[in-house]
Amino acid sequence: MAAVNSRSHASGETTLRHVWLAGLGLVAVGRREALARRARLKARADELRQQAGRFAEAAQARIRGRVEPQVGRFSADIEARLAPVLEKLGLVKKPVQRARKARKATRSTQARRPVRSPAKRVTRKR
Repeated sequence: MAAVNSRSHASGETTLRHVWLAGLGLVAVGRREALARRARLKARADELRQQAGRFAEAAQARIRGRVEPQVGRFSADIEARLAPVLEKLGLVKKPVQRARKARKATRSTQARRPVRSPAKRVTRKR
């Protein structure tokens, strides 16, 4: 009979081959997880960008709804109060009122053209 090697490596001994395969597996899993992490980070960045855009639009709408009418009223109030002072200083000319245009005469009041008499008919001699 042939001699059989009774030692098995499954008994708990770690060999250099086991270390190499474990390291190779660790690199493969690490690479896969890194790519997945990159995809998740990109998706999260896109989501945050969209959320920031929605927040900015909502803030602008709130500002337009509250601030712009107040700015318009404030501007009109300031202009109304400063107008007499600026006119006295000669910095702003008084608004010019337009002269009214004369109304056109209607057809009944215009001079009518004399109506032409109808042309005389030429008759044949018999």
